[in-house]
Amino acid sequence: MSYKLEYNKEFQNFKNILLDIKSIFSQNSGTIHLARNELKVIEIENIKTVVKAFRIPNFLNQFVYAYLRKSKAYKAFHNATKLHELQVSTPEAIGYIEFFKSGLLKESFFISKEFKYDFTIAHIRDDQPTYKEKVLQDFAEFSYDIHTKGVWHVDYSGGNILIRKEEDKYIFSLVDINRMKFRSITGYEGLENFNKLWFNEEDLTTIAKTYSKIAGLDENKAISEILMHDKKLKDKVLLKRKLKGK
Repeated sequence: MSYKLEYNKEFQNFKNILLDIKSIFSQNSGTIHLARNELKVIEIENIKTVVKAFRIPNFLNQFVYAYLRKSKAYKAFHNATKLHELQVSTPEAIGYIEFFKSGLLKESFFISKEFKYDFTIAHIRDDQPTYKEKVLQDFAEFSYDIHTKGVWHVDYSGGNILIRKEEDKYIFSLVDINRMKFRSITGYEGLENFNKLWFNEEDLTTIAKTYSKIAGLDENKAISEILMHDKKLKDKVLLKRKLKGK
């Protein structure tokens, strides 16, 4: 079985660890997420890391990722590196490795340092805490900042935005970053990026008011735009669920 790996030069000693990652991963029980992919918190070389094991692709994608497109592990590592260069918070990338058999991509892993957080943006949406307004205002500022830097997180959703409280400020960090675009984002366009968060109208309005104030946009139009994009996606998803149910 052949392999391909890259690692952050700040973590030279992780090259051999990456080569042995399958054994390290299988012997550790620190699973924090298990769905299509599995994430584990593993202490390696006295560093708390998060190791993400990507699901083995279907046969077609094993060929596609080997020859036609970059793998999810590759994108996670390089997107994290790009975000770091842009001074956008994301868990610090350590490295990734891909394993191939008969020229096809099989297993792949991405390792980053653990980001200590208090909750995700989904907590604000689902639990509606008393401090939600401040979080949403800070979140709107964070979102505008990454948009001005040309960062568009395709999966900008509840579980992919980690939040840590530091004194009177909330710090946001992006995860699940293998699907990202780096491009110019102008005017009201950024308001579409909130449509996968599934906030209620009141919370979206709070975000739009802060975002429009910082961006110099018309407040009423900003509110109209964010609600329109939210409704458009919700209607699409609900229709799919209804059709699937039938």
